[in-house]
Amino acid sequence: MKYFKLSKTSWLILAAGVFVVVMAGLGITHSQQLSEQGKLDDELSIAQTSLNKLHIEALQLKLEELQQTAEETQLQLDEAVQALDQTVVSVEITDEFFSIAEYCGVLVINLSTSPIVPNIYEGIGLSSTSLHAAVEGATPNLINFVESLNNDFTTGLIKEVQIDIPPSSSDETPSASVKMIIYSYEGNDNG
Repeated sequence: MKYFKLSKTSWLILAAGVFVVVMAGLGITHSQQLSEQGKLDDELSIAQTSLNKLHIEALQLKLEELQQTAEETQLQLDEAVQALDQTVVSVEITDEFFSIAEYCGVLVINLSTSPIVPNIYEGIGLSSTSLHAAVEGATPNLINFVESLNNDFTTGLIKEVQIDIPPSSSDETPSASVKMIIYSYEGNDNG
């Protein structure tokens, strides 16, 4: 078998041709990869945009739900605090009222208070509640009770008192009906 003898120039041309063919093949492969990469990047971008949009919309809905729940919870909390505050104030008022009644020797038959109402008087925050009570006892004790309410219940203002004294021949006990307004300090309303 005979080998072909190629000159150096022929080897260079042959090597250059092989190199060009290999480079062309690599170039085509690289071009196809770039094309495929571009398509995949476009698809990924579209998928990420859709996914981000879905996440944002879902998160916005969840955020709105949570904000509404927080607002409802805050309203419930405010109502509970107000009810508790009114209960505490009502207990303090009734304790003071019963203490004065016991000291004066009268029996409290009925006692009710109204809800607390906030007021502003000359820039000072006050709250007020109405108190209605019926008491029984000896006539001097009833009179002493009304005087003590007026003098000792420092935040209270008597609006009306009615004392019923039955005839001496009756078995009924003298009684009194008292209507008061009780104030409490809430602070300055100057901000």
